[in-house]
Amino acid sequence: MTALPPPRAPHDPPPTRLARLMRPMQEFVQQAQSGGIVLLAVTLLAMIIANSGLGSRYETILHTHAGIALGPYSLDESLLHWINDGLMAIFFFLIGLEIKREVLVGELASLRAATLPIVAAIGGVLVPAAIYTAFNAGGPGARGWGIPMATDIAFALGCLALLGSRVPFGLKVFLTAVAIVDDLIAVLVIAVFYSGQLNLGALGIGLGLLLGLMVCNRLGVRTPLVYGGVGILVWLAFLTSGVHATLAGVAVALTIPARYRIDAPTFVGQAHAVLAAFPSAPTTTAPMLTDEAQQSAVLELEDLCEHVQAPLQKLEHQLHGWVTWLIMPIFAFANAGVVLSISSMQGDSLPIVLGIMGGLVIGKPLGLVGAAWLAVRGGLADLPRGVGWMHLLGAGILAGIGFTMSIFITTLAFESAAQQAAAKVAILIASSIAGGVGVLVLRRLPAAEESA
Repeated sequence: MTALPPPRAPHDPPPTRLARLMRPMQEFVQQAQSGGIVLLAVTLLAMIIANSGLGSRYETILHTHAGIALGPYSLDESLLHWINDGLMAIFFFLIGLEIKREVLVGELASLRAATLPIVAAIGGVLVPAAIYTAFNAGGPGARGWGIPMATDIAFALGCLALLGSRVPFGLKVFLTAVAIVDDLIAVLVIAVFYSGQLNLGALGIGLGLLLGLMVCNRLGVRTPLVYGGVGILVWLAFLTSGVHATLAGVAVALTIPARYRIDAPTFVGQAHAVLAAFPSAPTTTAPMLTDEAQQSAVLELEDLCEHVQAPLQKLEHQLHGWVTWLIMPIFAFANAGVVLSISSMQGDSLPIVLGIMGGLVIGKPLGLVGAAWLAVRGGLADLPRGVGWMHLLGAGILAGIGFTMSIFITTLAFESAAQQAAAKVAILIASSIAGGVGVLVLRRLPAAEESA
């Protein structure tokens, strides 16, 4: 049964025809699983195009070069490179914000609460990497050991959202915390193992700029323009340093202020004072406020709202939509378009395929649940309220949905187009299996209220 819309106040104007037409789309965008649905649709579209008569044009567009020049300095890269090194830096910036928030006030803020997701995430990283290495040690695909380590939180939480109330809230929180730790480990792996020859001069400039942003934070600078402008310079420095440019996004995110200027009680008191003094005026048909006192009061309220919200929290909220609905679909469209053929998964590519599929489908749940069991049995952590071991198994299987980060590491690990294609096909197959099996396991469990 669908919920009735909230009652409309008597003075509210009736919704326009455009608003009525847009309402279903707005409701779709607000649903948690919608981002995963769009990502899946874009992936299928890219694969259809790559395997059709448009495949050659698709490749040509992705390898079209575009650049910028400023005096003697110029930067000329392919469109695919701009997406993977440029747009994805914003994706990693959001990851950095989420990591910082979780460490400060989230599930990772308390050592006791953080122990279970941290230990589980480490197990869910080491076992898939070990399985992949067992298939590829000493072979041409050995560099791809980081591919099955990653979890795509958008898809995983989307699958949980499809199950509704059958999933305990604690399981969603646990899986989110695991994915955050997972992303942090992936960032460290990229920085240490998938970066190129270091240019120490450029790296020093980037680190110096980051130090400047940390000083700005300590001095109370909260203007996003400062962090955005310097952040672009950090990205350029990292791009030429040999450290992968997307890591600049994480590094800059860690310098964003995470504290408010006024606390909640102060905000409520001052806002009430402003509203109490708000000059009343007879209702008119004017399209805007014309009274100077009213305008001044509104501006004062805006300042209060700005001061009660931490810049980190505000940026994270603003970026989620852009990353979910633009950056991740563009990345998926540019990287998931692989030509499907049996031959691409044979020969030297077969160990890569088996390593990735074994790591994601078997290694993820085995490592995650096994590490969590050791932590609980050892008295280091407790299961979340209402969460049983079968719930944890289902979440561990869903953690095998690699997709975004796995595909990204694939582009760093392999230069060969054949190896990249085989790895991407394996990621797509393994992620599909993990998503389907994980949902089936969790659907067979009692509803959250019953299991509690």
